[in-house]
Amino acid sequence: MRSQFLHFAPPLIGDEEIEEVVRTLREGWITTGPRAQRFETEFAQLVGAPAALAVNSATSAMHIALAALGIGEGDEVVTTTMTFTSTVHVIEHQRARPVLVDVEADTLNLDPNKVEAAISPKTKAIVPVHLYGHPADMDPIYAIAQRRGLAVIEDAAHALPARYRDRMIGAPQPGFDFPNLVAFSFYATKNLTTGEGGMLTGPPELVEDARVWSLHGMSRDAFKRYTSDGSWRYDVVLPGFKYNMPDIQAAIGLHQLKRLEAMQRRRRAIVAQYDEALGELAEVDRPVERPEVESAWHIYLLRLRPERLKIDRGAFIEELRKRNIGTSVHFIPVHEHTYYRERYGWRPEDFPVAHREFERMLSLPLSPAHTDQDVADVIEAVTEVIRANRA
Repeated sequence: MRSQFLHFAPPLIGDEEIEEVVRTLREGWITTGPRAQRFETEFAQLVGAPAALAVNSATSAMHIALAALGIGEGDEVVTTTMTFTSTVHVIEHQRARPVLVDVEADTLNLDPNKVEAAISPKTKAIVPVHLYGHPADMDPIYAIAQRRGLAVIEDAAHALPARYRDRMIGAPQPGFDFPNLVAFSFYATKNLTTGEGGMLTGPPELVEDARVWSLHGMSRDAFKRYTSDGSWRYDVVLPGFKYNMPDIQAAIGLHQLKRLEAMQRRRRAIVAQYDEALGELAEVDRPVERPEVESAWHIYLLRLRPERLKIDRGAFIEELRKRNIGTSVHFIPVHEHTYYRERYGWRPEDFPVAHREFERMLSLPLSPAHTDQDVADVIEAVTEVIRANRA
Protein backbone atom coordinates (compact mmCIF):
# COMPACT_ATOMS: atom_id res chain seq x y z
CA MET A 1 0.00 0.00 0.00
CA ARG A 2 1.15 3.56 -0.68
CA SER A 3 2.82 5.44 2.15
CA GLN A 4 1.76 8.87 0.85
CA PHE A 5 -1.65 10.09 -0.24
CA LEU A 6 -2.10 10.28 -4.03
CA HIS A 7 -3.88 13.50 -4.90
CA PHE A 8 -6.67 13.24 -7.44
CA ALA A 9 -5.43 15.71 -10.09
CA PRO A 10 -2.24 17.66 -9.28
CA PRO A 11 -1.14 20.23 -11.88
CA LEU A 12 1.98 19.74 -13.99
CA ILE A 13 3.91 23.01 -13.74
CA GLY A 14 7.40 23.39 -15.22
CA ASP A 15 10.26 25.83 -14.82
CA GLU A 16 9.10 27.67 -17.93
CA GLU A 17 5.80 28.68 -16.29
CA ILE A 18 7.59 29.77 -13.11
CA GLU A 19 10.19 31.81 -15.00
CA GLU A 20 7.48 33.52 -17.09
CA VAL A 21 5.59 34.52 -13.95
CA VAL A 22 8.81 35.93 -12.46
CA ARG A 23 9.47 37.91 -15.64
CA THR A 24 5.93 39.27 -15.48
CA LEU A 25 6.42 40.42 -11.91
CA ARG A 26 9.77 42.03 -12.68
CA GLU A 27 8.44 43.86 -15.72
CA GLY A 28 5.78 45.48 -13.54
CA TRP A 29 2.61 44.89 -15.59
CA ILE A 30 0.73 42.21 -13.68
CA THR A 31 -2.95 42.81 -14.50
CA THR A 32 -4.58 42.28 -17.90
CA GLY A 33 -2.11 43.33 -20.57
CA PRO A 34 0.22 42.04 -23.29
CA ARG A 35 0.51 38.47 -22.01
CA ALA A 36 -3.26 38.08 -21.74
CA GLN A 37 -3.59 39.39 -25.30
CA ARG A 38 -0.95 36.92 -26.52
CA PHE A 39 -2.61 34.08 -24.64
CA GLU A 40 -5.92 34.89 -26.33
CA THR A 41 -4.30 34.92 -29.78
CA GLU A 42 -2.38 31.67 -29.32
CA PHE A 43 -5.38 29.90 -27.77
CA ALA A 44 -7.65 30.94 -30.63
CA GLN A 45 -5.07 29.65 -33.11
CA LEU A 46 -4.85 26.31 -31.29
CA VAL A 47 -8.57 25.55 -31.34
CA GLY A 48 -9.35 27.29 -34.63
CA ALA A 49 -11.60 29.94 -33.09
CA PRO A 50 -12.18 33.27 -34.83
CA ALA A 51 -11.70 35.20 -31.56
CA ALA A 52 -10.97 34.55 -27.87
CA LEU A 53 -11.30 36.40 -24.57
CA ALA A 54 -9.28 35.43 -21.46
CA VAL A 55 -11.28 35.67 -18.23
CA ASN A 56 -10.97 34.56 -14.62
CA SER A 57 -13.07 31.35 -14.88
CA ALA A 58 -15.23 29.29 -17.20
CA THR A 59 -18.17 30.37 -15.05
CA SER A 60 -17.40 33.98 -15.97
CA ALA A 61 -17.08 33.02 -19.62
CA MET A 62 -20.54 31.42 -19.63
CA HIS A 63 -22.04 34.34 -17.71
CA ILE A 64 -20.80 37.00 -20.14
CA ALA A 65 -21.78 34.78 -23.07
CA LEU A 66 -25.38 34.93 -21.84
CA ALA A 67 -25.09 38.66 -21.18
CA ALA A 68 -23.61 39.39 -24.61
CA LEU A 69 -26.51 37.51 -26.20
CA GLY A 70 -29.01 39.61 -24.25
CA ILE A 71 -30.48 36.60 -22.43
CA GLY A 72 -32.32 37.68 -19.30
CA GLU A 73 -35.55 37.76 -17.34
CA GLY A 74 -38.37 35.81 -18.97
CA ASP A 75 -36.03 33.77 -21.19
CA GLU A 76 -35.34 30.04 -20.93
CA VAL A 77 -32.10 28.14 -21.49
CA VAL A 78 -32.01 24.37 -22.04
CA THR A 79 -29.12 22.47 -20.47
CA THR A 80 -28.19 19.23 -18.72
CA THR A 81 -28.64 18.24 -15.10
CA MET A 82 -25.34 16.31 -15.11
CA THR A 83 -22.90 19.19 -14.69
CA PHE A 84 -21.25 21.34 -12.07
CA THR A 85 -23.74 23.83 -10.71
CA SER A 86 -22.01 26.87 -12.20
CA THR A 87 -23.44 25.94 -15.61
CA VAL A 88 -26.90 26.59 -14.23
CA HIS A 89 -25.98 29.32 -11.74
CA VAL A 90 -25.11 31.73 -14.55
CA ILE A 91 -28.56 31.26 -16.07
CA GLU A 92 -30.06 32.16 -12.68
CA HIS A 93 -27.73 35.16 -12.38
CA GLN A 94 -29.22 36.51 -15.62
CA ARG A 95 -32.72 35.96 -14.17
CA ALA A 96 -33.49 33.50 -16.93
CA ARG A 97 -34.98 30.06 -16.27
CA PRO A 98 -32.87 26.92 -16.63
CA VAL A 99 -34.69 24.00 -18.24
CA LEU A 100 -32.93 20.74 -17.42
CA VAL A 101 -32.99 17.55 -19.48
CA ASP A 102 -31.64 14.07 -18.87
CA VAL A 103 -28.46 12.55 -20.29
CA GLU A 104 -27.31 9.73 -22.53
CA ALA A 105 -26.38 6.60 -20.62
CA ASP A 106 -22.95 6.02 -22.15
CA THR A 107 -21.32 9.49 -22.13
CA LEU A 108 -23.65 11.17 -19.58
CA ASN A 109 -23.82 14.14 -21.95
CA LEU A 110 -26.98 16.06 -22.83
CA ASP A 111 -29.41 13.76 -24.65
CA PRO A 112 -30.33 15.45 -27.96
CA ASN A 113 -33.50 13.33 -28.17
CA LYS A 114 -34.81 15.10 -25.06
CA VAL A 115 -33.85 18.64 -26.06
CA GLU A 116 -36.62 19.29 -28.59
CA ALA A 117 -39.40 18.60 -26.09
CA ALA A 118 -37.79 21.00 -23.60
CA ILE A 119 -37.88 23.97 -26.00
CA SER A 120 -40.64 26.57 -25.67
CA PRO A 121 -41.31 29.96 -27.28
CA LYS A 122 -39.28 31.45 -24.40
CA THR A 123 -36.15 29.40 -25.17
CA LYS A 124 -33.18 31.48 -26.31
CA ALA A 125 -30.22 29.08 -26.09
CA ILE A 126 -29.01 25.51 -25.59
CA VAL A 127 -26.03 24.88 -23.30
CA PRO A 128 -24.48 21.45 -23.96
CA VAL A 129 -21.70 20.33 -21.60
CA HIS A 130 -18.76 18.32 -22.91
CA LEU A 131 -18.66 16.25 -19.74
CA TYR A 132 -15.38 14.64 -18.62
CA GLY A 133 -13.76 15.86 -21.84
CA HIS A 134 -15.98 13.75 -24.11
CA PRO A 135 -17.77 16.02 -26.62
CA ALA A 136 -21.54 16.04 -26.56
CA ASP A 137 -23.34 14.80 -29.69
CA MET A 138 -23.29 18.20 -31.36
CA ASP A 139 -24.71 17.53 -34.84
CA PRO A 140 -28.29 16.97 -33.66
CA ILE A 141 -27.95 19.79 -31.12
CA TYR A 142 -26.85 22.23 -33.83
CA ALA A 143 -29.66 20.95 -36.07
CA ILE A 144 -32.26 21.68 -33.39
CA ALA A 145 -30.77 25.12 -32.70
CA GLN A 146 -30.66 25.94 -36.42
CA ARG A 147 -34.27 24.87 -36.91
CA ARG A 148 -35.50 26.82 -33.87
CA GLY A 149 -33.24 29.88 -34.24
CA LEU A 150 -31.37 29.36 -30.96
CA ALA A 151 -27.88 30.27 -29.78
CA VAL A 152 -25.53 27.50 -28.62
CA ILE A 153 -23.22 28.15 -25.67
CA GLU A 154 -20.90 25.19 -25.11
CA ASP A 155 -19.62 24.44 -21.61
CA ALA A 156 -16.18 23.13 -22.59
CA ALA A 157 -14.66 23.38 -19.12
CA HIS A 158 -13.41 19.79 -19.49
CA ALA A 159 -12.91 19.74 -23.24
CA LEU A 160 -9.47 21.08 -24.12
CA PRO A 161 -8.22 19.72 -26.53
CA ALA A 162 -11.16 17.53 -27.57
CA ARG A 163 -12.40 16.95 -31.11
CA TYR A 164 -15.84 16.19 -32.55
CA ARG A 165 -15.88 14.78 -36.10
CA ASP A 166 -12.36 16.17 -36.76
CA ARG A 167 -13.31 19.65 -35.54
CA MET A 168 -11.72 20.95 -32.35
CA ILE A 169 -14.13 22.05 -29.67
CA GLY A 170 -13.98 25.83 -29.88
CA ALA A 171 -13.85 25.99 -33.68
CA PRO A 172 -16.99 27.23 -35.49
CA GLN A 173 -19.50 24.72 -36.80
CA PRO A 174 -19.81 25.03 -40.61
CA GLY A 175 -23.30 25.96 -41.73
CA PHE A 176 -24.56 27.03 -38.32
CA ASP A 177 -26.12 30.48 -38.75
CA PHE A 178 -26.81 31.45 -35.13
CA PRO A 179 -24.51 32.58 -32.29
CA ASN A 180 -22.11 29.91 -31.01
CA LEU A 181 -19.89 30.69 -28.02
CA VAL A 182 -17.63 28.22 -26.17
CA ALA A 183 -16.37 28.49 -22.56
CA PHE A 184 -13.17 26.79 -21.37
CA SER A 185 -11.76 26.37 -17.85
CA PHE A 186 -8.16 26.64 -16.63
CA TYR A 187 -8.90 25.69 -13.01
CA ALA A 188 -6.12 23.97 -11.06
CA THR A 189 -7.21 20.43 -11.99
CA LYS A 190 -7.89 21.10 -15.69
CA ASN A 191 -5.88 19.76 -18.66
CA LEU A 192 -4.37 23.24 -19.05
CA THR A 193 -4.20 25.34 -15.90
CA THR A 194 -3.56 28.94 -14.97
CA GLY A 195 -4.51 28.27 -11.33
CA GLU A 196 -7.88 29.88 -11.92
CA GLY A 197 -9.01 31.17 -15.28
CA GLY A 198 -11.04 30.62 -18.40
CA MET A 199 -11.46 31.51 -22.07
CA LEU A 200 -14.46 32.41 -24.19
CA THR A 201 -14.30 31.79 -27.94
CA GLY A 202 -16.71 32.69 -30.70
CA PRO A 203 -17.53 35.26 -33.40
CA PRO A 204 -15.37 38.41 -33.07
CA GLU A 205 -18.29 40.79 -32.64
CA LEU A 206 -19.81 38.73 -29.82
CA VAL A 207 -16.44 38.20 -28.13
CA GLU A 208 -15.86 41.96 -28.18
CA ASP A 209 -19.29 42.53 -26.64
CA ALA A 210 -18.38 39.97 -23.97
CA ARG A 211 -15.07 41.79 -23.39
CA VAL A 212 -16.96 44.94 -22.39
CA TRP A 213 -19.15 42.88 -20.04
CA SER A 214 -15.97 41.39 -18.50
CA LEU A 215 -14.52 44.84 -17.63
CA HIS A 216 -17.24 46.62 -15.66
CA GLY A 217 -18.95 47.62 -18.91
CA MET A 218 -16.09 50.07 -19.56
CA SER A 219 -15.12 51.21 -23.01
CA ARG A 220 -11.36 50.95 -22.20
CA ASP A 221 -9.39 48.44 -20.16
CA ALA A 222 -6.42 49.33 -17.93
CA PHE A 223 -3.87 48.54 -20.63
CA LYS A 224 -5.48 51.11 -22.91
CA ARG A 225 -5.72 53.70 -20.13
CA TYR A 226 -2.42 53.48 -18.27
CA THR A 227 0.19 52.82 -20.96
CA SER A 228 2.12 55.63 -22.66
CA ASP A 229 -0.19 55.73 -25.68
CA GLY A 230 -3.39 55.36 -23.66
CA SER A 231 -5.97 57.86 -22.46
CA TRP A 232 -7.51 58.33 -19.03
CA ARG A 233 -10.94 58.93 -20.49
CA TYR A 234 -13.41 56.04 -20.60
CA ASP A 235 -17.13 55.50 -20.61
CA VAL A 236 -19.35 52.88 -18.95
CA VAL A 237 -21.80 51.60 -21.52
CA LEU A 238 -23.45 48.75 -19.56
CA PRO A 239 -23.47 47.31 -16.00
CA GLY A 240 -20.62 44.84 -16.44
CA PHE A 241 -18.65 42.52 -14.19
CA LYS A 242 -15.04 42.10 -13.01
CA TYR A 243 -14.01 38.98 -14.93
CA ASN A 244 -10.70 39.81 -16.67
CA MET A 245 -7.62 37.54 -16.54
CA PRO A 246 -4.40 39.15 -15.22
CA ASP A 247 -1.05 38.73 -16.97
CA ILE A 248 0.32 36.68 -14.07
CA GLN A 249 -2.17 33.93 -14.90
CA ALA A 250 -1.73 34.33 -18.65
CA ALA A 251 2.02 33.87 -18.16
CA ILE A 252 1.33 30.35 -16.87
CA GLY A 253 -1.16 29.66 -19.66
CA LEU A 254 1.27 30.59 -22.43
CA HIS A 255 3.65 27.79 -21.42
CA GLN A 256 0.87 25.36 -20.57
CA LEU A 257 -0.25 25.76 -24.19
CA LYS A 258 3.21 24.72 -25.36
CA ARG A 259 3.22 21.56 -23.25
CA LEU A 260 -0.45 20.67 -23.84
CA GLU A 261 0.23 18.09 -26.55
CA ALA A 262 2.77 16.26 -24.37
CA MET A 263 0.44 16.40 -21.36
CA GLN A 264 -2.36 14.89 -23.45
CA ARG A 265 -0.13 12.03 -24.58
CA ARG A 266 0.53 11.27 -20.93
CA ARG A 267 -3.18 11.42 -20.09
CA ARG A 268 -3.98 8.98 -22.88
CA ALA A 269 -1.20 6.64 -21.71
CA ILE A 270 -2.70 6.58 -18.21
CA VAL A 271 -6.17 5.96 -19.63
CA ALA A 272 -4.80 3.01 -21.64
CA GLN A 273 -3.27 1.52 -18.48
CA TYR A 274 -6.54 1.89 -16.59
CA ASP A 275 -8.54 0.42 -19.46
CA GLU A 276 -6.32 -2.63 -19.81
CA ALA A 277 -6.28 -3.46 -16.11
CA LEU A 278 -9.82 -2.55 -15.10
CA GLY A 279 -11.40 -4.07 -18.20
CA GLU A 280 -10.90 -7.46 -16.60
CA LEU A 281 -13.13 -6.57 -13.64
CA ALA A 282 -16.82 -7.43 -14.05
CA GLU A 283 -17.75 -5.26 -11.08
CA VAL A 284 -17.11 -1.93 -12.82
CA ASP A 285 -17.85 -0.14 -16.09
CA ARG A 286 -15.11 1.90 -17.73
CA PRO A 287 -15.63 5.24 -19.54
CA VAL A 288 -16.46 5.26 -23.24
CA GLU A 289 -15.03 7.15 -26.20
CA ARG A 290 -17.30 7.20 -29.21
CA PRO A 291 -15.63 6.65 -32.60
CA GLU A 292 -16.49 10.11 -33.94
CA VAL A 293 -14.75 11.98 -31.10
CA GLU A 294 -11.36 12.45 -29.54
CA SER A 295 -11.91 12.92 -25.84
CA ALA A 296 -9.80 15.33 -23.82
CA TRP A 297 -9.82 12.69 -21.05
CA HIS A 298 -10.21 15.23 -18.28
CA ILE A 299 -11.88 12.67 -16.01
CA TYR A 300 -11.54 8.89 -15.85
CA LEU A 301 -15.03 7.92 -14.70
CA LEU A 302 -15.45 4.51 -13.09
CA ARG A 303 -19.00 3.23 -12.58
CA LEU A 304 -19.63 0.51 -10.04
CA ARG A 305 -22.05 -2.33 -10.65
CA PRO A 306 -23.82 -2.36 -7.27
CA GLU A 307 -25.44 -5.75 -7.83
CA ARG A 308 -21.94 -7.29 -7.97
CA LEU A 309 -20.58 -5.61 -4.83
CA LYS A 310 -21.28 -5.83 -1.09
CA ILE A 311 -20.40 -2.16 -0.50
CA ASP A 312 -21.82 1.05 -1.89
CA ARG A 313 -20.02 3.93 -3.61
CA GLY A 314 -19.35 5.80 -0.36
CA ALA A 315 -17.72 2.78 1.26
CA PHE A 316 -15.75 2.07 -1.93
CA ILE A 317 -14.30 5.60 -1.90
CA GLU A 318 -13.47 5.25 1.79
CA GLU A 319 -11.63 1.98 1.16
CA LEU A 320 -9.55 3.71 -1.52
CA ARG A 321 -8.84 6.59 0.86
CA LYS A 322 -7.56 4.10 3.45
CA ARG A 323 -5.13 2.94 0.79
CA ASN A 324 -4.03 6.57 0.22
CA ILE A 325 -5.82 6.92 -3.12
CA GLY A 326 -7.66 10.20 -3.69
CA THR A 327 -10.89 10.14 -5.70
CA SER A 328 -13.81 12.44 -6.40
CA VAL A 329 -17.37 12.38 -7.76
CA HIS A 330 -18.30 14.35 -10.90
CA PHE A 331 -20.98 15.54 -10.33
CA ILE A 332 -23.96 15.69 -8.02
CA PRO A 333 -26.73 16.39 -10.58
CA VAL A 334 -28.14 19.89 -10.44
CA HIS A 335 -31.68 18.71 -9.68
CA GLU A 336 -30.51 17.05 -6.46
CA HIS A 337 -29.18 20.26 -4.86
CA THR A 338 -31.45 21.91 -2.30
CA TYR A 339 -31.74 25.29 -4.01
CA TYR A 340 -32.80 23.92 -7.39
CA ARG A 341 -34.92 21.13 -5.96
CA GLU A 342 -36.93 23.59 -3.89
CA ARG A 343 -37.06 26.38 -6.49
CA TYR A 344 -38.25 24.27 -9.42
CA GLY A 345 -39.66 21.15 -7.77
CA TRP A 346 -37.33 18.82 -9.68
CA ARG A 347 -37.29 15.19 -8.52
CA PRO A 348 -34.84 12.33 -9.15
CA GLU A 349 -37.46 10.48 -11.18
CA ASP A 350 -37.56 13.42 -13.63
CA PHE A 351 -34.01 12.52 -14.67
CA PRO A 352 -33.78 8.72 -14.33
CA VAL A 353 -30.53 8.21 -16.25
CA ALA A 354 -28.63 10.95 -14.44
CA HIS A 355 -29.92 9.81 -11.05
CA ARG A 356 -29.10 6.13 -11.64
CA GLU A 357 -25.61 6.77 -12.97
CA PHE A 358 -24.74 9.35 -10.30
CA GLU A 359 -25.37 6.76 -7.59
CA ARG A 360 -22.61 4.48 -8.92
CA MET A 361 -19.88 6.81 -10.21
CA LEU A 362 -16.48 7.89 -8.96
CA SER A 363 -13.49 9.53 -10.63
CA LEU A 364 -10.02 7.98 -10.45
CA PRO A 365 -6.78 10.01 -10.24
CA LEU A 366 -5.78 11.32 -13.67
CA SER A 367 -3.02 13.86 -14.24
CA PRO A 368 0.07 14.02 -16.45
CA ALA A 369 1.93 14.59 -13.18
CA HIS A 370 1.13 11.01 -12.11
CA THR A 371 3.88 8.43 -12.57
CA ASP A 372 3.49 4.85 -13.77
CA GLN A 373 3.92 3.79 -10.14
CA ASP A 374 1.07 6.10 -9.11
CA VAL A 375 -1.15 4.50 -11.76
CA ALA A 376 -0.12 1.00 -10.68
CA ASP A 377 -0.99 1.89 -7.08
CA VAL A 378 -4.47 3.03 -8.15
CA ILE A 379 -5.06 -0.15 -10.13
CA GLU A 380 -3.84 -2.29 -7.24
CA ALA A 381 -6.08 -0.48 -4.74
CA VAL A 382 -9.20 -0.68 -6.92
CA THR A 383 -8.58 -4.37 -7.59
CA GLU A 384 -8.04 -5.11 -3.89
CA VAL A 385 -11.24 -3.37 -2.86
CA ILE A 386 -13.25 -5.19 -5.51
CA ARG A 387 -11.84 -8.62 -4.69
CA ALA A 388 -12.52 -8.12 -1.01
CA ASN A 389 -16.11 -7.01 -1.58
CA ARG A 390 -17.52 -9.13 -4.39
CA ALA A 391 -21.16 -10.03 -3.88
